[in-house]
Amino acid sequence: MGYQMKTGIAVAIIGLTTFCGASAFAQSVAEQPPSHAISADLFASTDADHTEVYRTGVNLDYSNQGDEQFLGVRHEHAWYKPLGQQTRERDRVFLRYADKNEDWAWINQIGTDGHTALGSINIHNNAAFRQEYFIEREIVETPIGVDKGLYSTFAGAAIDLPLNERNTVTLVGGAQEFTGKNMRWHARGTYIYVVEPDWGFSLQLRTRYFHSTHPGEFDYYSPRYYLQVLPVAQIRRYYGGWRYMLAAGIGGQREAASEWQQSRFVTAEMSSPANRLGWFVKAAALYSNTPLNTGVYDYSQLVLSIGKRF
Repeated sequence: MGYQMKTGIAVAIIGLTTFCGASAFAQSVAEQPPSHAISADLFASTDADHTEVYRTGVNLDYSNQGDEQFLGVRHEHAWYKPLGQQTRERDRVFLRYADKNEDWAWINQIGTDGHTALGSINIHNNAAFRQEYFIEREIVETPIGVDKGLYSTFAGAAIDLPLNERNTVTLVGGAQEFTGKNMRWHARGTYIYVVEPDWGFSLQLRTRYFHSTHPGEFDYYSPRYYLQVLPVAQIRRYYGGWRYMLAAGIGGQREAASEWQQSRFVTAEMSSPANRLGWFVKAAALYSNTPLNTGVYDYSQLVLSIGKRF
């Protein structure tokens, strides 16, 4: 099946899901008084190749009942500076919505950069054996990716397998199609042991593997295979409506052209509830690395958001 046909199928799925979800949401918000919201956010990332990406976004929500129920639009302006080269700029617009019922919840952001469909669809249930299905489509943030219009579409599913009250296994499988011929197959598994439920403290063993059918096709990182084994300690706490999360891990990783090397990972998140005036804030930071023939590839990102419901 050709790339254009497969991309068309993905766009059709996105459109159908958008229509169905928006219709369900319209019925949901009709049953409760609307609460409007406006928010702004900043995304910034940098890596060892001096590639910098910045995105600023403004969200206008006709209805916003929290992170799990909203309906609105988003405008985003992106600056790409791959490999320290000249900055390229893009505008993107999205329809964003989230809703839930007794069994399922979905959070979706569907839009375009003027050239193709972009965004994400995420649907999950709340059963003991939690299922999650997702589709993500994004531009490849490299010189050729931005200039020539290379995109990737990643679709997959995840399931939680609880062994008992403190032990859970999560499995993820997916396929990522790139502009051109490359298809990347993903498999991930995480074992989680809850050390102290009252603290939200857990120990995890995260494993990740992918295989590329056409490695090195363009200028994005694409070894024939990549494998990571990463022990992680995580704390997730709630206090006064605020949510805090901190996770860190050190393990091993390798790819087709390199031997085993150290793998490091740190991430932190915080989010507030809306205060009496309707204001809320969110922040997240991440650091990771990936092995290359020339050494270790470091990557960092920061996300900040502030908003108000009214």
